[in-house]
Amino acid sequence: MPTEDIAQLIKDADHHMLQAIEALKRECSLIRTGRANPAILDRVTVEYYGDKVPIKQVASLAAPEARLLTITPWDKAMTKKIIDAITSSDLGLNPATDGNIIRVPLPQLTTERRKELAKSVAKKAEEGRVAIRNIRREAVEKLRARQKAGTISEDDLHRHQDQVQKVTDAHIEQVAAVEKAKEREVMEA
Repeated sequence: MPTEDIAQLIKDADHHMLQAIEALKRECSLIRTGRANPAILDRVTVEYYGDKVPIKQVASLAAPEARLLTITPWDKAMTKKIIDAITSSDLGLNPATDGNIIRVPLPQLTTERRKELAKSVAKKAEEGRVAIRNIRREAVEKLRARQKAGTISEDDLHRHQDQVQKVTDAHIEQVAAVEKAKEREVMEA
């Protein structure tokens, strides 16, 4: 078995693990913290000419203050629809309008709510670790299949498994770093 093929297998596993980390970062960005972040509205959709689209596709979003989001619709007719979409979402936000701009004040998070959000971050991080371990398992299974087929020796199998494990360990550390940073952000007053 050519070593380029094994190197590609390890490179593919590394790429998939990076994708799992990016997915974790996206999921964590949607978790509300004490600070205003326009990303918390990414899941909120509004009807626009018969289609459900994210708010950021029909308005500009900004966070001018630590506890305030502003939304400026490109089409004034969308103002009420955007307010209704935010109000009916599970975010617990109460938008208000003053002419062309929608202001969304973010209430102070309670200690209990911060702990719930921290648990949610931990759960998402564990899902990321499980995804990375599954990618490792698939790569190792492919290596074992090649060893059974006689295309690589047992020594090569162990050496390549060690390489896959090193890649896995590096990505698990990245998950831990993302988790720690988001927990710190959530727990800040």
